[in-house]
This record gives sequence, structure tokens and C-alpha cells, in this order.
Amino acid sequence: MNIQTKRATWVALLLLVMASAVMAQTATPKAKATVSLESVKKYMQGLASDEMRGRGSATADELTAAKYIASQLKLLKIEPAGDDGGYLQSVKFGAGTTTNVIGILRGSDAKLTKETILLSAHLDHLGVGRAVNGDSIYNGADDDASGCTAVLELAEALAAGPRPKRTVVFALFGSEEIGGYGARYFQEHPPVPVESFVANLEFEMIGRPDAAVAPHTLWLTGYERSNLGAELAAHGARLVADPHPEQNFFRRSDNYVLARKGIIAHTVSSYGLHSDYHQPSDDLAHVDFAHMTEAIESMVEPVRWLVNSDFKPQWNKDGKP
Repeated sequence: MNIQTKRATWVALLLLVMASAVMAQTATPKAKATVSLESVKKYMQGLASDEMRGRGSATADELTAAKYIASQLKLLKIEPAGDDGGYLQSVKFGAGTTTNVIGILRGSDAKLTKETILLSAHLDHLGVGRAVNGDSIYNGADDDASGCTAVLELAEALAAGPRPKRTVVFALFGSEEIGGYGARYFQEHPPVPVESFVANLEFEMIGRPDAAVAPHTLWLTGYERSNLGAELAAHGARLVADPHPEQNFFRRSDNYVLARKGIIAHTVSSYGLHSDYHQPSDDLAHVDFAHMTEAIESMVEPVRWLVNSDFKPQWNKDGKP
């Protein structure tokens, strides 16, 4: 190879390297690939520390938790979808007031934007109550700060990538523990027509693994009632049927309010019937953060598929409540 040929070759290689560098700088940012342990701990600390005083249903502490969640959705640049252009939705019932938090990512596809996927959890717990072993704060770390954290992490993952084709609503409900008042009000006053809801995934109690199922596995309440769980599993979700059917969990979370309206609505969980349920010991010290991080991350790509798909789940025979 003569000198001129070598020089031309090096120039061509240099131009190729420079072009590649420019393309790397201007390329569309990739979607968030992982859910970090640090981020999960941050959200859990924000929701389930003693300073939050257990987020008692329809209390000032619940409102403080709602405002914290709203601030995180704002940081993620999720559009507000509550009252008066904000994230909070005020719910009056009887002599009480509770608060929902609602954010929205509007779909990018002209047709599919009219279809909505709802990702939800409940933000309240039992507050301050009877002391057990000197502790009177019912932190509700697993129930359900863990579910709220899952919704926030999924919001972060979806907001970081290309806008989903379908509209996605993120809803954190108040007063689940005393009768599901937040979810009941939401389904009567949704930010988009209730007829647009294609599916709802509620997240509840994923802070620890359940020994009743295989390791690295979550379960779906009412799995046998529709084809949603099986389809999510076919797209990578580590979801199996609820191993505790005698507990009737399908009817014991906010998903049931929507399911009664005909919407395919299930709850994702890994609750292993631990003895800290509704006790002050359901605190941050008892959370398995490695499990929780892996559990949430395992749902990111299946949910990303769902919000970009035209798949519409259906009730199985005799599955509709």
C-alpha cells in the first residue's frame, strides 16, 4: 500500500469515527434499562419512614404522602391529571376527605392514544395506633409503599423512553384501608373516559418474596379470570397465579372497584402472608430491597409492551366479577 493510499485510508477511518461520535451524541436517548436499588430506597424512605407517621387514611399524614408522590411525578415530567390542573384529586366522603394522586402520559399513536392503561397502588396505611413493643407507627412499608414505589419506577421508565402509543394513567389512591374511597371516586371521575381503560395493573405488597412461589416470581390476583396474566407472562413477566386463593385477594384491593365496572383489573403482588401485616413492624427494616428492585424491573418490559400494543385483554368464561 503506497503512502497516498495509506493516507486516504486513515482519513476515511477518521471521518467514520467522527461521524459515529456525532451520531452517538444526537441519537434518541434510550429508555431506562434498569430500576436502581438507590431509587427504590429513595421512594420507600420518602413514603414509609417514621416521619410520614404511617400515612393514615384520610389524615393530614396521608395528604403529606400524596404531596410527596405528586412532587416525584412532577420531577419525572409526568403530566398532572388531578383537580384544577394539579396532581391531587380531592375526595370527600361522609365526614372525611381523602386524596388521590393522578398523572398521565398521553399516547403518541393517533388511534391507540384513545386506549388507556392504568397503573395504580394505594398510598394510605393505618397511621399511628396502638403501640406494639413500644412502636405505635404503622409504617406500611410493604403495604403499600412498595406498590407506590413500583408505580413511580414504571412512570420513570416509561417517561424516559419514546412516548407510549397508548395513554398511560398513573393513579395512587387514598383511603384503601378504610373502604377504597379513593378508587371508588376515581372510577366515577377519571381523567379520561372510563370506557377507554383497556387494563389496570394494581401493585400491592411486593416488598418481600413469597415462599409459596418460585424464586424471582410475582403473582397476579385473579390470574384465571382473564387472559391478561398469561399474555404478560408470554412477554417476559414473571407472573403466576395467586397461590393463596383462600384469601380472596382479587376482591381485597382497589383493582376490584374497576373490575366491577368491567375493566380487566388485577393486582400484582408477592405477599407471603407474613406476620407483620398491619403491624408497626411492617417497616423499612423488614423490606427485601433486592427482591423489590428485581420485581419492579421484571415488569418494566412487559408493561412497555402492553402500553405500545393493540392487545385488548378479555375476561375468561365466568371470570368477570
